[in-house]
Amino acid sequence: MPSARPAHISVLVACLTLATSSAWAQASKLPITPEQRRVADQVASAGVPLSELAPDAPDQHVVVSGDTLWDISKLFLKSPWRWPELWGMNREQIRNPHLIYPGQVLLLVKTDGRARLQFGQRVGGDAAGDTVKLGPKMRVSALDSSPIPNIPLNLIQPFLSDTAVFDTDVLATAPRIVAAQEGHVVLGQGDLAYARGDFGGATDFRVFRTARALRDPATKEILGYEAPYVGTADLIRAGEDRTNADGKTEIVPATMKIKRVKQEVGIGDRLAPAPQRTLERYVPHAPDKPLAGQIVSIYGEALNAGQNQIVALNRGAADGVERGHVFALWRGGDAAVDATGDRSVSIRLPDERHGVLFVFEVYQRVSYALIISVKEPVRSGDRFTQP
Repeated sequence: MPSARPAHISVLVACLTLATSSAWAQASKLPITPEQRRVADQVASAGVPLSELAPDAPDQHVVVSGDTLWDISKLFLKSPWRWPELWGMNREQIRNPHLIYPGQVLLLVKTDGRARLQFGQRVGGDAAGDTVKLGPKMRVSALDSSPIPNIPLNLIQPFLSDTAVFDTDVLATAPRIVAAQEGHVVLGQGDLAYARGDFGGATDFRVFRTARALRDPATKEILGYEAPYVGTADLIRAGEDRTNADGKTEIVPATMKIKRVKQEVGIGDRLAPAPQRTLERYVPHAPDKPLAGQIVSIYGEALNAGQNQIVALNRGAADGVERGHVFALWRGGDAAVDATGDRSVSIRLPDERHGVLFVFEVYQRVSYALIISVKEPVRSGDRFTQP
């Protein structure tokens, strides 16, 4: 950076990233080029307009265990999803632009009509009023450290491991449980089950009930099939067809051991190979083009959804939806009557924006989003747009 630039700007979050980029490049196999460094510096020097700050934005915040980047950004911004701008984050070229850890001091710096966050260094004890020293500070951390997450991963982790959406109803022809150990009707953890079908060489399976169709609220077209998760099972012995003493062929099903159950496993439940899952550090961003749609369903059995619940959207990868997309939730205006004139007239009140969605899982024609904030209950059919 030019030497004339004030010292405090040199400790922008993006610069912290560049100091640790070699370790991250090795881990993610995404080398940081000089051009990427230049762009990161340019983004980091911008910040957000002061008009985007929350009215009561604090001058500093000490990161505590349990914080998320969304929580922290909500302290400083009217629109928390814009935290990449506040932090100087370049989501397109640097996938892990910064890591924030409990105990770090974050300072809100305002210069030239814009604001950005930087690290400060606490001196003294741990009291809230301790002096904060402004100055360059770098943190090089081992890859097994525990930085705070972007969003509450504990809310979506069970969904990522438990839920599957299929473009077609493939479970209708998937391997199925045909019998239970010792005549059991339902099975629990550690029980043996017997299954038939094409296992495709896999040994680790998820168990599902019959999949339900996800239909577009407007067109009623089937967008995919959501399969209710039951548990997991391991294939411990393959099935076979063998000839008995009478010369007749006997079908011997495969033997499965129930490994984990969310609900009791039963005869007729279907098996699908368990995929490898990783929890990513999603970077929030608005769609690059106009995107709008409707809520297909509330995940689970509820009719309405509130904050921290999961909803299915009728837009997916084919429509340009990406992990990390942020959408605004809208509630349709109520029907009303204008009785103030010579005669009563039926009217429709305007739609009202009342929440924010954060997309974390995307399939071809549907996606799933976490309700980050909401004022009123969310229902199937509610619409969403760009934030």
